[in-house]
Amino acid sequence: MAQSEAQFRRGFKTQANDLAHAVRLELNLRPLDALNPAVLAEHLGILLLPLTTLRAEAPEAVNHFCAVESGAFSAMTIFDGPGRVIIFNDSHPDTRLANSIAHELAHGLLFHPAQPALDATGCRVWDTMIENEADFLAGALLVTDLAAVNIVRRSIPVDQAASQYGVSTQLITYRINVTGARRRAGGVRGQRQKDA
Repeated sequence: MAQSEAQFRRGFKTQANDLAHAVRLELNLRPLDALNPAVLAEHLGILLLPLTTLRAEAPEAVNHFCAVESGAFSAMTIFDGPGRVIIFNDSHPDTRLANSIAHELAHGLLFHPAQPALDATGCRVWDTMIENEADFLAGALLVTDLAAVNIVRRSIPVDQAASQYGVSTQLITYRINVTGARRRAGGVRGQRQKDA
């Protein structure tokens, strides 16, 4: 979650924030409302498939990723012709699921191309740029820049804000930091004091 500025193409953060706000308008959500990733998936026509529903087809794999090494798999997108299916690890807490699903939805919203999960040697294929972009947009979808500023401005405790938005405390803290919410909220308060 802690990407540096150099890890994004020029103008990406603005594009992502604008896209997050546009998606919310389509869903009739305000910037301060919580977003349910399942509702967004349905809106986009993307099927969500819990990993445990695949137990009959792949019992050893499901058991491994749900019980033995649950941190090894969060979610992935499968391309099915022109459609997409997101398989997610439903053994994870709801707060992690929200971010995992939003991350996969972000790949779709950003039109990231399909790529194989593994290369010819069996190693995971990983494109840092597109993964960072999906991480950033997922955060912006779940907690907008305006929501982050509002959390700071109203001195909402991080754990309370996390509960309100259905995300982890780490994501709230990240969004406050990456959006400059403390500076922006201070600027608004400072302007009000000058105007008084």
